[in-house]
Amino acid sequence: MNTSNDALVTELKNNSVQSGGKDSEKVNWLAELRGLALMLLAVLMFHTFVAKPFYIPSPSMMPSLLEGDRLVVSKYPYGWSWVSASFHLLPRSETRIWPATPEYGDIVVPVPPHHDVDYIKRVVGLPGDRLAVIDGQIILNGVPVPQAVEPAIRIPIDPNNTCDEFSYPGMAVTLQSGEQVCEMPTYRETLPNGATYLIIDHRDQMLDNYPEITIPEGHVFLMGDNRDHSSDSRADASPAGAPIPTGLGGPVPLENIGGRAEFITFSLDGTTTWNPISWWTSLRGDRAWTTLRPAKVRIAGEAADE
Repeated sequence: MNTSNDALVTELKNNSVQSGGKDSEKVNWLAELRGLALMLLAVLMFHTFVAKPFYIPSPSMMPSLLEGDRLVVSKYPYGWSWVSASFHLLPRSETRIWPATPEYGDIVVPVPPHHDVDYIKRVVGLPGDRLAVIDGQIILNGVPVPQAVEPAIRIPIDPNNTCDEFSYPGMAVTLQSGEQVCEMPTYRETLPNGATYLIIDHRDQMLDNYPEITIPEGHVFLMGDNRDHSSDSRADASPAGAPIPTGLGGPVPLENIGGRAEFITFSLDGTTTWNPISWWTSLRGDRAWTTLRPAKVRIAGEAADE
């Protein structure tokens, strides 16, 4: 027997097995990166064509939306345009694919004329409407939009709703329970299609009056529900190159509207820190899954099934 040859063969086999084991443990980084790129592309495509999360950074839509709310915006209701892309990288264009017109009361995400930043406002005027604002009340096609007085709304005071004395004079209230709230004058506004929602209007200011215009075709007029703290279609748009965007500068072209707000997923009161416990304690639990589609009431003279 040639034991030396047998030992050599055995050693070669062992080396081959060990070498194969090491090769099998190697990571195929190219495949991993390709998988990550495809996953990122899928997310971007979903955000562009279907829906995208949105964060509320200001109080302009109180009481419907509070600063700190997170919500879902659907991208397809009014068609797709340059503004639909997940990031505003496409050049501005008047082209829309499968266009549609919003309804009265829809909460939408417009982009101002000279800045690539997302706003969030409510549709109060449609193409062809004559619209004016007199003493804070919308006059639509010559008819005042009803504003019924509601009990003052109480919104808890927190880091995302400070109810500072300059913006909301005399509205910070401490309840018998010890809770601090911002008590704000509230009205229920109802548009011609029956869409109804609450607005806050507590002082006389420049934007309470807006001369009558006819909204051009392919445009809508937008306002915030917190009427004294909203830069919307009533306010002039800041010029190109200005460091801070302001109003929307009148009726907004539909190609500049990136989607419709659907529902709140969760809301944070501004006390979130690196402490994981605060991730739960900062949640406003009563706001999760709140729909953002306006309720509708039957308007006198409408058919029963409308």
